[in-house]
Amino acid sequence: MDQLDLARWQFGITTVYHYVFVPMSIGLSFLVAILETAYVRTGRDPYRRAAKFWGKLLLINFAIGIATGLVQEFQFGMAWSDYSRYVGDIFGAPLAIEALLAFFLESTFLGLWIFGWDKLPKWAHAACMWVVSIGTMLSAYFILAANSWMQHPVGYRIDGGRAELTDFGAVLTNSTLLSAFPHVLFACFMTGSALLIGVSAWHLARGRHLDVMRPSLRLASWVMLFAAVGVAISGDMQARIMTQQQPMKMAAAEALYDTVAPASFSVFTIGSLNGDDEIFSIRIPRVLSFLATGTFDGEVEGINDVQRAEQARYGEGDYRPIVPVTYWTFRLMIGVGMAAAAVAAGLLALSGAPGRWLGRLRRRGGGATVPRWVWRAAVWVIPLPILANSFGWIFTEMGRQPWVVYGMLRTADGVSPSMSTGTVAISLTVFTLLYAVLFVVETRLLLTYAKAGPEAPAAPVEESESDAERQLAFAY
Repeated sequence: MDQLDLARWQFGITTVYHYVFVPMSIGLSFLVAILETAYVRTGRDPYRRAAKFWGKLLLINFAIGIATGLVQEFQFGMAWSDYSRYVGDIFGAPLAIEALLAFFLESTFLGLWIFGWDKLPKWAHAACMWVVSIGTMLSAYFILAANSWMQHPVGYRIDGGRAELTDFGAVLTNSTLLSAFPHVLFACFMTGSALLIGVSAWHLARGRHLDVMRPSLRLASWVMLFAAVGVAISGDMQARIMTQQQPMKMAAAEALYDTVAPASFSVFTIGSLNGDDEIFSIRIPRVLSFLATGTFDGEVEGINDVQRAEQARYGEGDYRPIVPVTYWTFRLMIGVGMAAAAVAAGLLALSGAPGRWLGRLRRRGGGATVPRWVWRAAVWVIPLPILANSFGWIFTEMGRQPWVVYGMLRTADGVSPSMSTGTVAISLTVFTLLYAVLFVVETRLLLTYAKAGPEAPAAPVEESESDAERQLAFAY
């Protein structure tokens, strides 16, 4: 592999690894805020213990996410200096606001939340977690603003061989951003919910902490289902925007080589490694036309036609991404995400209506009467949204190739010219080993605290005669 290939692998590994933590922090902070609000409204101690328990897992995840995120910013200047020079005026603005505003909100109010238990009023303490949750969402918005500009550049002019910002409002209201943000946000809620479902199921299977794990499982299952519906709707909107702005990505996602109308959706296809030959395929008629255009008879451009159009617009070259990678990551993203939603639906619908099943659990003492395979399936739901998120990012970034900024700057022109192949290889090795260590640390910490479970219920305080006598010692 040459310098470009190694730099791309390095960016891919660090980005996918960092994105393991981001969706979980966004989803967990939202769920913890809901649980603590339930405590404020009802005064029930299990909600307080649930908020503290899941908040502890959020803190572990948040800390590792910061460490891996810092490497991302460092990498832009190190391995992609030509890219940074070309788009730094635009790319830097949303990243700076993300660091100054969103990260400030997250870190400041997370600190108040950690040290504010029993010191702040209950409502103020719960409000701190809501601010943290809003901060994580704002952070995602500004990061996506930067990425969406790479997918669909707006609000700029080219001056002196580099892009300069002319309309920051256009960058923040980019149609690509407005379609991607809800899709990513709903996926984050699925990721946080999956952690609650898996850990709750593990404890319920052992009959432990039932008063905390039952409401946690119930809340997470409903949030997972609603978020899955949101992911599907926002994903459909995003597909239509993508078809208009990046027709090659949509054609590659379907391995569609020739323009057709109406176009069928490929559920499962086996073909040659270069994607040219189709050996076996299962297709749903007209569905791709609906996904791409909103009508069942719509025309969808094929790879060959888009290639000819881009050659006429940008000059000679190969504008096709790696079709098998684009095709399979698109399907794995959808399939794995649907599997996670199916587990949540199964938990709620098992043995009849959700309310009846949850009532049965309550009467019979937790998970003892539920088949063991149900809890096993529920525990394994944890990695599914994480995998779906990762496949989604790989599809988004690989489908844009060979462009790093679509239609403006090729990936090969963005890499640092001064870095040798050996230097990139060494940094790739160091980052991979460092991230492997961080992954082991993160996993062990999460497992340790997740297995330990929430704190014991608070013992009722009874004022004895001796207590009353001791209180008099503080009286004037």
